Amino acid sequence: MEGIKEQNISMSKTKRVFWAAILVLGLAGFGLAAARQAQPGGYHLLKKIVIGGEGSWDYMALDVQTRLLYVSHGSAFEIVNVDTGVKLDPITKLKGVHGCALAPDRNRGYISNGRGNSVTVFDLKTRQVLEEVAVTGKNPDSIMYDAFSGRVFTFNGGTANATAIDAATNKVVGTVDIGGKPEFAVTDGKGIVFVNNEDKSEVVSFDAKTLEVKKRWSIAPGEGPSGLAIDLKNKRLFSVCDKIMVVSDFENGKVVTTIPIGGGPDAVRYDPGTGLIFSSNGEGTLTVVRQESADKYSVLETVKTAPRGRTMELDPKTHNVFVVTAEFGPAPAPTKEQPKPRPTPVPGSFQVLVFGR
Repeated sequence: MEGIKEQNISMSKTKRVFWAAILVLGLAGFGLAAARQAQPGGYHLLKKIVIGGEGSWDYMALDVQTRLLYVSHGSAFEIVNVDTGVKLDPITKLKGVHGCALAPDRNRGYISNGRGNSVTVFDLKTRQVLEEVAVTGKNPDSIMYDAFSGRVFTFNGGTANATAIDAATNKVVGTVDIGGKPEFAVTDGKGIVFVNNEDKSEVVSFDAKTLEVKKRWSIAPGEGPSGLAIDLKNKRLFSVCDKIMVVSDFENGKVVTTIPIGGGPDAVRYDPGTGLIFSSNGEGTLTVVRQESADKYSVLETVKTAPRGRTMELDPKTHNVFVVTAEFGPAPAPTKEQPKPRPTPVPGSFQVLVFGR
């Protein structure tokens, strides 16, 4: 009998230990679940940097070394430190400003003036304007610097061509016939430039030195591409169109696959550090796409941003994403010249939204 009692007591202790362990694990699991709910797992709004002022906006460019973000706004390029949020004196008196290309190896920045049909050259350290260069085309919009050829290229929406400028002399050295309205452009770093042709829904590649067009290929079913990003390792281009991102192989000039995205996109960025592709959509969303392989992609998440937040830049150091927008008032009454007027930005509400994990 005594042995049986000892056995029962031992079993009772075992049960108590067992249920105590279950309780501890349950509480730990509850705490973990609560922590997950308290901290967003994906991209979310980290902060707002209010710049203020009035006017519309277009491209952004980040100087990774100085941590300065250049943001087009009205007739100026606003400058803000992305780490501190401190706003610096803007570059002003520009003419229909669109884009900004940075050349750290030359300590130069280049701004495209759509209404001025020119490029403003400035010093990256002092941010003082050095020169204004007339381009061989109308309405220079997108602009980029190709370190391999040592040239700056403007992509001129009014004349369907691109102007090549020698960055050493700031002299125009030639023109490329794009064959339609050019949008965003990227370089492979080895002398080939790729640009979206919005009118013909194609990608055009040309030699940065000879200015000879090398290839043209359709990105159907995508139509009217705007933003363009490049994955150098896997030889892939990402063109964003309304509600669709088209992935193409830039070596053979063929479409690989398509991915659904938000409506009204303008910019797209590829982050080689995370394998993520971002599309900023005018409908007020940021589509985050995961690269599973060179030919396989999936939508990781859709992040709410703000209406008309179409323009974007990526910080490869922090992997944060910047989107610019403003608050909007009611649209003005329709006129014969503007039958479908857009809502007007509220003065002083222009801001940069910073998204991260």
